[in-house]
Amino acid sequence: MRLALPRLLLAAALLSLGACATRPPADDAEAMEEYRQNNDPLEPTNRVFYAINNGIDTVVLRPVAQGYRAVVPGAIRRPIRNVLANISSPVLFANDVLQAKPQRAGDTLMRFLINTTAGVGGVFDVATDWGYPAHGTDFGFTLALWGLPDGPFLFLPVLGPSNPRDATGFAGNIVLDPFTWATFGGDQVFGWSRFGVGAVDARERFLDPIEQVKRTALDPYATFRSLYRQNRQSEIEKTREEDPVTTPAWFLNR
Repeated sequence: MRLALPRLLLAAALLSLGACATRPPADDAEAMEEYRQNNDPLEPTNRVFYAINNGIDTVVLRPVAQGYRAVVPGAIRRPIRNVLANISSPVLFANDVLQAKPQRAGDTLMRFLINTTAGVGGVFDVATDWGYPAHGTDFGFTLALWGLPDGPFLFLPVLGPSNPRDATGFAGNIVLDPFTWATFGGDQVFGWSRFGVGAVDARERFLDPIEQVKRTALDPYATFRSLYRQNRQSEIEKTREEDPVTTPAWFLNR
């Protein structure tokens, strides 16, 4: 299933070419500035995908996440989230290394070793109390630190807000994940279970903020687009500033 996702991304990108937002007249300076800031030339198609995703969310994901919150107490949801985070440690470590962030890579490695052992397979986040804080990253961050621009906004089927760089980063995470290859051609139960639990856990965490945007925003699509960009840029800058190193010379000198 995971190895098919890059093809899904490619298909979504090709479909998106079918409809483009109308570029305003060059003499309308205000409209042109808004057009550039939005950087959403595929907006008509993106809004179609947003509507489809919103329908799936309303009918399936949101009710399941609400049921998960109602049935599973927070004292149980936290260990589940800890295990999911621990399983993702190899991907974080690979990206820390690719970003030339030795301190972050060391923290990730120590977190994995400590939480897998003293934390009973990652159920308990012992590493944070022992001075190894958690952090997030992905291959999209790696590409950003290498100097690759984000490109136009995309709203992808199933995956939601993205851009060409982050969509490529999503596929890169799949390739970097050892569990992708561990389940390739074999038993898919673990992969599907991890995907399903992770999706429900992620949706439960964002139940309240998503509900607030849908309830209060005049244009939820535009709000989600803006929030996604602001959050990604903020996290990328935070990653850039922590354990700073220069961009790899091999990338700059291509």
